[in-house]
Amino acid sequence: MWLICLMESYLTGGYHCGISYLAVLLLVALCNLCPMSVSALNCHSDCICASNIVSCSKKELGNIPNSLPEYTAVLDLSYNSLTRLRAEWTKVRLSRLHTLLLSHNGLFFTSEEAFTEVPHLKYLDLSSNKLKALEELHFQGLEELEVLLLYNNQISQIDRTAFEGLDMLKKLYLSQNLITRFPQELVKENTRLSGLELLDVSSNKIKSLPVQELNDLPAYLKNGLYIHNNPLVCHCSLYLMVIQWHARQFNSAVDFRNEFKCILPLNHKVSIKLFELQEDYMNCSTIIDSEVEAFLEGTLTFHCDTRLRNMTKVWVTPDNETIQAGLNNQTLKMFPDGSLWLGNLRLEDSGTYTCLATSSQFNETIHVQLRVHNSTASPTHESLNTAYTTLVGCVASVILVLIYLYLTPCHCWCRSKAEMQKSQQEESIHSSILSATSTHDLSGDKAAMDRRVAFIEPTKDMQGQNGKLKPNAVEEFEDKRLLTVPRKKSDCGSIGSVSSDSPIVV
Repeated sequence: MWLICLMESYLTGGYHCGISYLAVLLLVALCNLCPMSVSALNCHSDCICASNIVSCSKKELGNIPNSLPEYTAVLDLSYNSLTRLRAEWTKVRLSRLHTLLLSHNGLFFTSEEAFTEVPHLKYLDLSSNKLKALEELHFQGLEELEVLLLYNNQISQIDRTAFEGLDMLKKLYLSQNLITRFPQELVKENTRLSGLELLDVSSNKIKSLPVQELNDLPAYLKNGLYIHNNPLVCHCSLYLMVIQWHARQFNSAVDFRNEFKCILPLNHKVSIKLFELQEDYMNCSTIIDSEVEAFLEGTLTFHCDTRLRNMTKVWVTPDNETIQAGLNNQTLKMFPDGSLWLGNLRLEDSGTYTCLATSSQFNETIHVQLRVHNSTASPTHESLNTAYTTLVGCVASVILVLIYLYLTPCHCWCRSKAEMQKSQQEESIHSSILSATSTHDLSGDKAAMDRRVAFIEPTKDMQGQNGKLKPNAVEEFEDKRLLTVPRKKSDCGSIGSVSSDSPIVV
């Protein structure tokens, strides 16, 4: 009523309401700040609002409405004509927004600061657009993001730090793009996203895979690694990896078995199914169970590498002993993560250890074959012992050769020495036969030596066949001669001294 009265007084020029002209102007100014102008439209006229859901899908929008309510939790902008996602696309901070749908637009540019006003986003759909590259720290600020859809774009380049900071990311879809390099940094141990469980790089232009690094991945990540429908080059390591995934019933290999294809190395125009590689084209060996080798008194740890996390795990030993978490002894211990520790290994510990994993979705069984060798040395020590044994064998061989050359009986100089001694003995015998006297009393100046030589004609009894002298006859003659002929002392001054060369006949 006061407002109507003031307006009438102002228009008629009267002041019967008791209000001055200045007061009328003040009230008019206040009317410009009335609540009707402060209350903005909560939902855009081209969108549909249902509680905290704002759906602007299929409205042929070229720009994002700027009058979005702050309580928006789900925002659907799919199937429009948006081409850019700038930093100022929203005028207010959408702190409750957890789902943003931007698929099937013409987006070819997204600013690095486009997500600063939506810090609690968990689900982001950028699929079916025209994105060509993911720059450095492209999704900076989305620390709570769990699902990121980028499939069916034109992405050919991915910076190694594009997904850095997405520690809560669980599922990343990159299929149906133009990617030529497998994003190894996403699954590598040191740079791996800690929460990542699914990585889809199928239907791209990837020609090679880091097979060894992929084999080292945990089973839950292999179960969610989709690499099918890529122009991979055929080789046995790739074949063995994929069929092992299939044997473990990994979803990535079972669900898309017929879409695993590879190109022959010698003919790049021929693409064949990977599971037919061994039968028709390559002689690749088949897979074997997991085998572990250990040594006596050693320790080791078995990991129950299951397809899902947080599964209930139980180990069964070769003796059918059940090992559960909390039931440990001095040689067997099960850790909370499901791994089994074995200590002070014995030969009896060899056999198959089975991990039984259960969950609400499915059950899984993993077998590990253990072989304990009868040695306390590690493989490194064993190689050292082998080298040491070889060296000792070589030294022993050299010693044996030296013994053979210098310490065994010799057929040359040893024999000649023996023959020389024998000849000296024979000469002494003959000298005793020919000499009638020997030296006596060699002490003093009066000692003398008389050397007498006698030429005796051998008799017939002393001769053998062909007129040769019989040795026995010589001995008999020597004995008789020694008995009958007396010895005479020699004179030191006689001619028959040692230095004399002329024989004296007795």
